Amino acid sequence: MNNLKKNIIVLVMHTITLSIYSQNSIFSTIHDIEPTEKHYKELKKLNSNKRIEYASMDGIVYPTDNYLDFILVYASNKPYYLSSNQINFILNSVNFPANSSEQTRAELDFLLDLQKKRTDKEVERVMKLARIGYWPHKNYTKTDDRYERNLKDLFFMLREVSRKKHTAKDFPQTAKLLKGVMNDARLLEFVLKFNKIRARPYHLDLNIKPLQKIPTPSFASGHTLWAYIQAYTLSELMPESRGKFISLAYEIGMSREVMGVHFPSDDETARQIAHKMLSLMWNTDTFQKDFRAAKAEWK
Repeated sequence: MNNLKKNIIVLVMHTITLSIYSQNSIFSTIHDIEPTEKHYKELKKLNSNKRIEYASMDGIVYPTDNYLDFILVYASNKPYYLSSNQINFILNSVNFPANSSEQTRAELDFLLDLQKKRTDKEVERVMKLARIGYWPHKNYTKTDDRYERNLKDLFFMLREVSRKKHTAKDFPQTAKLLKGVMNDARLLEFVLKFNKIRARPYHLDLNIKPLQKIPTPSFASGHTLWAYIQAYTLSELMPESRGKFISLAYEIGMSREVMGVHFPSDDETARQIAHKMLSLMWNTDTFQKDFRAAKAEWK
């Protein structure tokens, strides 16, 4: 048999194998990502390429002197469910619109409009959301008073959606699953931020007055990433509540725009990345083992 025939047979067998795999794999059972909607859909229609007449904007990056140094350590952590190759795959699959682009200008104008319209009630809510966030390094400091608060934040979305006082102590397997997911979310968040070094909106337009300045680059949004990766994970545990989890994740992402600290493209990309992350995690034995144990707690 000549090499051409051998290659054809190998290709056909590989195609058949992939077809069978996709039909029977656990990967096929995950919910599809929801379509891009609202202002994200409209902004994505705009040109994201550089414009020569505003070329000076493209040299603006996040100032390294403003880095919160200990955060850099997260970018070198070991992934829990994902592999290093998968982290690099996601890193290389996304980018943000050029600073000088039509899309970025429209996003800045959108943020300026939000800034003009934000109310005291909105400010109170978004600043509350800004303080929420599970940090893996705090999980090791049980003698620190931040340890319990950190675990409470891990279950924030569960409590908000269920309106019940669920805790990590009550649902240890769910806590284990979310801790693994959040380990990889934090790792990927800072791999992206410190590789892309996107300037914050207020670096590109001085008329934007953020409610808080952030000591890390803009792309992608960490709050939005953790909100959606938890929303997607929890909605696989509790499919009947998917709409509520997604709505809360949307609110958390939108809060970063109301604050003036993130571009809409930071949030929409984080949403897309979160679904990619869960898709990749889902097809691993380790994730499935932890997921099944967590699922059993909610029957």
